Amino acid sequence: MKLNLGCGMKKMEGYVNCDKVKEVNPDKVVGLEKKLPFKDNSVDEVVLTHVIEHVTNLIQLMEEIYRICKNKAIIKIRTPYFSSESAFSNITHVRYFTWTSFDLFDKNHIEHFHIPNVNFKTNYKKLKWRKEFKLFEIVFGLHPKITRIYQELFCWWFPAKELEIELEVIK
Repeated sequence: MKLNLGCGMKKMEGYVNCDKVKEVNPDKVVGLEKKLPFKDNSVDEVVLTHVIEHVTNLIQLMEEIYRICKNKAIIKIRTPYFSSESAFSNITHVRYFTWTSFDLFDKNHIEHFHIPNVNFKTNYKKLKWRKEFKLFEIVFGLHPKITRIYQELFCWWFPAKELEIELEVIK
């Protein structure tokens, strides 16, 4: 089973499209602040597109995603990057995400505290800019150390638009 959590009006074929707002006609009405209504180890893929920035208890959601996912399941996340204007312009956003925000969920990132009830391997991280600034994606995406330098020194001068990340469930 594949889930599109927080689908809104953007339904994906081949996925169970879930949203808490029944007026958008999801396949299943699901609130992300509660226990997810899926069986343990039943999900192969989860997509969260511009939804996690609205979740108050992100650790609880990630624990629930871990619970319902099979080993090797893929989690695809897109969210506004913390220095983007869009991260701040929507008053329903409750948090902001950086290049390193999801490292907490990956036991291989030893420089950070780890959330104990989950283990996701980071398969992929990418910062995305508006199409007029694709050169920034190339330059600042050459190596993770270059991306960290961008985040620490240049993110307010040349703000990326969003963060894409792919996590893999390790059980």
